[in-house]
Amino acid sequence: MEAEFEQLYNSYYMQVYSFVMTLAKNRDLSEEVTQKTFFKAMTTDKKHRRGSSEFTWLCAIAKNLMTDEFRAQKKTSEFSQDVISDSSFEDAMIDEESAFRIHQALHNLDEPYKEVFGLRVFGELSFKKIGLLFGKTENWARITYHRARLKIQERMDEK
Repeated sequence: MEAEFEQLYNSYYMQVYSFVMTLAKNRDLSEEVTQKTFFKAMTTDKKHRRGSSEFTWLCAIAKNLMTDEFRAQKKTSEFSQDVISDSSFEDAMIDEESAFRIHQALHNLDEPYKEVFGLRVFGELSFKKIGLLFGKTENWARITYHRARLKIQERMDEK
């Protein structure tokens, strides 16, 4: 188990740290949240990944920890609006019901749509890199991502 976790840590630490850094824009906070992400991954039952890739799973944990961190900072009046760089992420944080519906729609997506969407949005990978991960073309990744977006939008419109 320790060797497996060490391999996971060594394989994904910089990618998860980079993802968190795009959200936090703060080196110390990013390092802390990245460490918490791997601790939570180590202490959580892996079956909660529900078929997603390890990287997508780690980014989901990191995003949730960042959400908790933003809420804690807001409660203690230390929260600064410039910490959040993406206005759509900020909007989702403000409207928790919408955020939950988006995650619910994403959770119910079939593969490969779910993973491609997660890698693009949460992992901020280029279409070229996503295509390489799947052994497909950049164009395949682009089309799959856009179809995933449409499916999520359709499910949001239904509700």
